[in-house]
Amino acid sequence: MNSPQSYIAHLDLDAFFVSVERILDPSLNGKALILGGSRERGVVSTCSYEARKFGVHSAMPMARAMALCPHAIFLKGSRGQYSKFSQWVTDIIESKAPAFEKSSIDEFYIDLTGMDRFYDPLQWMIELRKSITATTQLPLSFGLASNKMVAKMATNAAKPNGYLQILPGKEKEFLAPLPVGAIPGVGEHTLKELNTLGILTIRDIANYPMHILEARFGRYAEVLMEKANGISGSSVEQEFESKSISTEHTFFENTDNEEFLLQELLRMTEKLGFELREDQKMTSTITLKIRYPDFSTHTKQTTIDPTAYDDEIIRVVRDLFKQLYDRKKSVRLIGVRFSSLVDPALQTNLFENRVRKSSLYEAIDNVKKRFGKGSVERGK
Repeated sequence: MNSPQSYIAHLDLDAFFVSVERILDPSLNGKALILGGSRERGVVSTCSYEARKFGVHSAMPMARAMALCPHAIFLKGSRGQYSKFSQWVTDIIESKAPAFEKSSIDEFYIDLTGMDRFYDPLQWMIELRKSITATTQLPLSFGLASNKMVAKMATNAAKPNGYLQILPGKEKEFLAPLPVGAIPGVGEHTLKELNTLGILTIRDIANYPMHILEARFGRYAEVLMEKANGISGSSVEQEFESKSISTEHTFFENTDNEEFLLQELLRMTEKLGFELREDQKMTSTITLKIRYPDFSTHTKQTTIDPTAYDDEIIRVVRDLFKQLYDRKKSVRLIGVRFSSLVDPALQTNLFENRVRKSSLYEAIDNVKKRFGKGSVERGK
């Protein structure tokens, strides 16, 4: 018996952070808008299409962006609002889609395989898109294809605020004229290598002698050839939203030493932060748990912009502790849980130079890997 035809949709909230800012402040509509860190040392996290026309793009130094588009409005962003809007969209998709994966704060994959017996997958996605926009006011684009890679590339071709279906069997035809750099996973170094061989479009890869590609790229040559022909085996990870990591500690003796409790929370938070970065994940939901000697257990949870950095998470954990802790009681157990895990993305933080912080934590984690997790600890 033949397998059913696969239908995978990729949905992307267009210029998500810019769109949220415009919903919060309609006076920003139609204006060049740049979001990011400080003007002196920060980088661009994202920008409106009006600013992109002047050459501004993500990860560009803010000073350069100001020179290219001096009339733009510069914002640091509305902390906390992005996660709320993202969760709003997630809830709508979860209530309607048979299976979905939230791959980042503003991107989703939906598996519609088998639905074509009852619905037209394209029309179903059009109706979902209408529902999300009507409810949240957020513009979005989507691509529909036989696999995740082609669906995502179809979305990119449909932007802004559009949609595109690549019919089964038409994948190679769609990909052929696109620049080779459009292939997911082709970085700057690989792109230069391909260009050196005279490979400028995806069609050029598909027509290139395989033995020459293998001599230059080794095993990766086969991956490139498969992608050039529209072949991708990755599946929609349905369990994505349920993943979480947690830790808790039961004290040998009940304690009301607040400084000690905060130090223990700091240690636990750093432990989970290291695990997040090891798994290449970010958390957008943090939960604090406290149990008292009478075994009454209390929890408090908050949603934040996705992060995997200890200093950002510790601030949140401290605030939750201050709100939840009853100073009249001693504590038997405390715990911390990170949930709503998403893949890292440069866009997920708009408030400082992410590149510098990433390098710092990479250095710290390398020390921990070499000498043990307890080899580096944060001072009070």
